[in-house]
Amino acid sequence: MNTNRPFLVFSGTYSRYLAEKICLSLNCPLGQMNVERFADGEFSVSYEESIRGRDVFLVQSTCPPSDNLMELLLMVDAAKRASAHSIIAVIPYFGWARQDRKDKPRVSIGAKLIADLLSVAGLNRLITMDLHADQIQGFFNVPVDHLYASTVFLPFIKSRFSLDNLMVATPDVGGSKRASNYSKYFQIPMVICHKSRTKANEVADMKIIGDVKNRDIVLVDDIVDTAGTITKAADLMILNGAKSVRALASHAVMSDPASLCVDQSALSEIIFTDSIPYTKKSEKVTVLSVAEMFAEAIRRVCHNESISSLYTM
Repeated sequence: MNTNRPFLVFSGTYSRYLAEKICLSLNCPLGQMNVERFADGEFSVSYEESIRGRDVFLVQSTCPPSDNLMELLLMVDAAKRASAHSIIAVIPYFGWARQDRKDKPRVSIGAKLIADLLSVAGLNRLITMDLHADQIQGFFNVPVDHLYASTVFLPFIKSRFSLDNLMVATPDVGGSKRASNYSKYFQIPMVICHKSRTKANEVADMKIIGDVKNRDIVLVDDIVDTAGTITKAADLMILNGAKSVRALASHAVMSDPASLCVDQSALSEIIFTDSIPYTKKSEKVTVLSVAEMFAEAIRRVCHNESISSLYTM
């Protein structure tokens, strides 16, 4: 890619590891930015090179802690005040996406609030991946390019697994559409786990809808937080006669003690993308990079080319 084109890529503190890989794929340098932190925890953002008239891509996942979101907001605001031509946020993992509706009285809709904050700060476009709910795209009043981790997962499945005995599963009813897409693509059967919760992050009961006996199972999910749901589903499938259970998940939130739960579960392997850095250690975890996919999306945005052809399904 021609590095003289009027665009620059910058990274927030937490997502620098991914931004560097994106820039390597784009054959461009990572932009120079400084984050100054004060003793009380406050911080400020400044660009160390001119961005006037440039298309500026800001790479930052808004995962915990909330400093990552605040840093991104300051990056957007600073770019606007520095006369950037356009400001595009590249958010591989969009946090607060599980708060996409009022599921009970007197609660906030966090995903809408974050969309409003980014818009007010001066965002012109969003590139993200595997939103927890598709309707979050409608919370923004700017274009949203919604990429899918299946772009990297599908080739991985083809190269690693035999489809003859493979079955796709979803750990909850809410993910049935996602699992159904995999099932249709590979033309293999699908089963669903139905769960009930007493409170957030705690599964009270789970049942399998379908027959998994003597099957190799691939569980498909978007977010693994405490790993309670996905490990309980894996254990239940082995109890119901499954030969093996693996899992694919787009975002490795993996709050403690998730890694321990995975290690002690019936899961043979769990595959994540690097939308969030996985810093724990587990022999069962495999991480696939989405850097090339995001780099290609950036390239196409710069050249006003279609992004829809990036979608495998």
